[in-house]
Amino acid sequence: MAVQSADKARRVREVSTVSIRYEDKSVRDVPFAQLRLADFEGSVPWRRVRSVHGQAHYSGSYASATTGGHVVYESRLELARLLLADFDPAVRGIFAQPCRLVARIGNRARCHVPDFLLVMGSGTVRVVKVRSTDRVQDPKIAEALAWPGELVEGHGWVYEIWSGADRVLLENVRFLAAYRRRGVVPEAEVERAWQHVADGDQMAVVEQRLAGDRPAHEARPALMALLWSGRLTTDLSRPLSGNSVLWRCS
Repeated sequence: MAVQSADKARRVREVSTVSIRYEDKSVRDVPFAQLRLADFEGSVPWRRVRSVHGQAHYSGSYASATTGGHVVYESRLELARLLLADFDPAVRGIFAQPCRLVARIGNRARCHVPDFLLVMGSGTVRVVKVRSTDRVQDPKIAEALAWPGELVEGHGWVYEIWSGADRVLLENVRFLAAYRRRGVVPEAEVERAWQHVADGDQMAVVEQRLAGDRPAHEARPALMALLWSGRLTTDLSRPLSGNSVLWRCS
């Protein structure tokens, strides 16, 4: 069985291609074995994302701090994965619907459009497909997701099927995302907050230290900006509060 599996993976790699769409509306077909990260420079999402009254999925575009531009998504679940990618300091680039993979498996041509391609600071490329847990458990869908994984991992990249994350973590990241853009909180206030935080401080203590004679909550935005940027960290598996313990990361 192992030999058959390896032969199948090899056949998929041999006949597979990647189609990438570019800003000038051209489409380039690249043999998967020759695909490089540089091929995505100047690319646009494979499909146009539209919002239509009554449609089943919630779609739109997200202003990403990582890319400095808008990244499209086609569902709330995709938006959740996008938020986590934007929050992750290890992610240096995000491409939505980066390409269409085409392979012939047996006598059947198969197509697959990943939801995201994430470029990591380590140089690793992560290809992400977002599917809800109930759909992943469907044998037909699981099979449809398996061959792209063989293809991507055989290329030395990482393949991820993402079905969700802890609710509290997501709510915390959604809240912090309000502070993702530079200038929302004046840089001088952010740097002052940074100078006043020590490892192990509770957030309420730092807020009071920063606020002085002002209401403590007025000092909070600078700490939120530091948490979003990754210069501070805390346990995001619990709701953010004055009891949250802060740690310096750089």
